Amino acid sequence: MAAGNPWTIEEGGGPVVACAIHAGSDVRAEVLRHMAVRRRQRVYEEDPYTDELTALAGTSVVVHRSRFEFDLNRSRERAVYRTPGDAWGLPVWREALPAAVRQRSLRLYDRFYADLAAVLARAGAGGRPFLVLDLHSYNHRRGGPGAPAADPAANPEINLGTASLDRDRWGRLAERFAADLRTVEVGGRPFDVRENVRFRGGHLSRWVHATFPGQGCCLAVEVKKFFMDEHTGVIDEPVWAAVHEALAAAIPGVVDELDAVDGLRAVRRLRPRRRTAGAA
Repeated sequence: MAAGNPWTIEEGGGPVVACAIHAGSDVRAEVLRHMAVRRRQRVYEEDPYTDELTALAGTSVVVHRSRFEFDLNRSRERAVYRTPGDAWGLPVWREALPAAVRQRSLRLYDRFYADLAAVLARAGAGGRPFLVLDLHSYNHRRGGPGAPAADPAANPEINLGTASLDRDRWGRLAERFAADLRTVEVGGRPFDVRENVRFRGGHLSRWVHATFPGQGCCLAVEVKKFFMDEHTGVIDEPVWAAVHEALAAAIPGVVDELDAVDGLRAVRRLRPRRRTAGAA
């Protein structure tokens, strides 16, 4: 597929930024001519429809390029896949990718993180705390269309990746987010929402926490592809609507939690310094 703009950013204000970094399937021509992976195989490992969920936040970041061109949820050294072991056993390239092509992919990777840093600096202007929702989906029928689904005990409907989270500072926000997701029902029961079962959060989460320590909180939200047929791409509309509803229900609560953190920051900033007289 011909590649246009690598990503779209829409800034609407507020402390919540939603990113869909694996939503896209585009590949630029100079990469595609070396690629052995077919489009259908790429889409299976990508996160279709997650771009729609970004509209729930004040600011949305949607990446249109395939993770097979450069993977923004991996470190720079691992962002351009080299071997089948990097890509679910798929042989990615017909032959070794030329170094110049790889470097141009990495320049896009660097540009994305520079753009995101600028967006988050504006979201956190004046030191305000902000939340990044790193939105993904994951497969659970890898055995094929007729195979049984993976064990639900190890595959929650919504997995929150919080491994790099400062629990002392952001634990209450993460717990509030999970609890509010469960207020919406799917199939007559609450969503199965758990932390760090299938995924613990990737490079984007670690980057946010390292780049904006104490100010930026990132939750990696992995929605199991139970809302669609992961082999055909056909959506189950009622389930997908429930996913939207659950995330929408969870946004006000995290904004309250961010306001509470900001209030504590303001109190600490205004608190007079304590002076202790030295001994004579």
